[in-house]
Amino acid sequence: MAQQAVSTPALQHEGGAQGGRFEPGAPRRRDHRHTYGAIDLGTNNCRLLIARPNDSGFTVIDAFSRIVRLGEGLSRSNALSQDAMDRAVDALSICADKLRRRNVSLSRSVATEACRRADNGREFVDRVHDVTGIVLDIIEPAEEARLAVLGCHKLLEPGDGPALIFDIGGGSTELVLIDQVEGTPRIRAWWSAPWGVVSLTESEGKEALEGADRLKAYKRMRERARRAFANFATMLPETRDGIRLLGTSGTVTTLASVHLELPSYDRRAVDGLHVPIEAMQQISAMIAGMDYNERSALPCIGAERADLVVAGCAILEAIIEIWPAQNLGIADRGIREGILRSLMARDGWPL
Repeated sequence: MAQQAVSTPALQHEGGAQGGRFEPGAPRRRDHRHTYGAIDLGTNNCRLLIARPNDSGFTVIDAFSRIVRLGEGLSRSNALSQDAMDRAVDALSICADKLRRRNVSLSRSVATEACRRADNGREFVDRVHDVTGIVLDIIEPAEEARLAVLGCHKLLEPGDGPALIFDIGGGSTELVLIDQVEGTPRIRAWWSAPWGVVSLTESEGKEALEGADRLKAYKRMRERARRAFANFATMLPETRDGIRLLGTSGTVTTLASVHLELPSYDRRAVDGLHVPIEAMQQISAMIAGMDYNERSALPCIGAERADLVVAGCAILEAIIEIWPAQNLGIADRGIREGILRSLMARDGWPL
């Protein structure tokens, strides 16, 4: 079931805030010696960032990302499979080693939809702690949305109109409507829909997505996503002047790479890019019509993403339908950066 809230206390910074704004609590004295870490274990990916703060933000000193497909098969069994848990623990063991070697003094590790939904999610968290020493915090959708906004909102196009920030994950999609007061985001409403690239792909099945009628399967996925967003759409403002749209996920960074015709993925070219909506719709339609081998042949999709990217395109098109901005902002940043900014703000560093 989708979940939503409007400017609730759960969306605030850990230090507390008023009216849905991100505000740190009483700042402590800044310490340049601290090294901070953030782990985001999603339904599809395991990601780590290690950074040190500075007056303009932070400097990344180490990073790690691996596709682990923790939520593979979850929609059928309601449990994390042994193979999926093994893959995730292997990746988290690498993260733990990096945290130790970089002498990280303060970190936070979060798990999202797969662990929220799985009957054995808590058992998996206990196993991770026993094997790696990492304490995973299974966060609620409200906190997931808050961290994603905090991590990427600075990439919004300039303007005074309302903005929609979204995160297409593996097991869920978070939509956050914000406005900005002196550059600080204020959450007006949010929504978490139970469709991500893994869960939506599994809802159709490989045979339907790769068969002769794959465009019909694509339309069914797009309709599922559209229905999941229907209630949130009623909460959006009727006036659409100056609206802005920003996405943070593997889907949007992959499609932006295809748009740029990159021979290999380049974060510097993609992060902060603004792509005309028409171009993203054309790319989505092109990918939806391809078979697995054709998608795999595209340099920035490859075999690892070829089976999931179609579902991502379907979700993206449903979002564009309810929020028809002129451009789509692309963010190769999100929850990890939001965690880092939250931790650093508690030590007196600017958000």
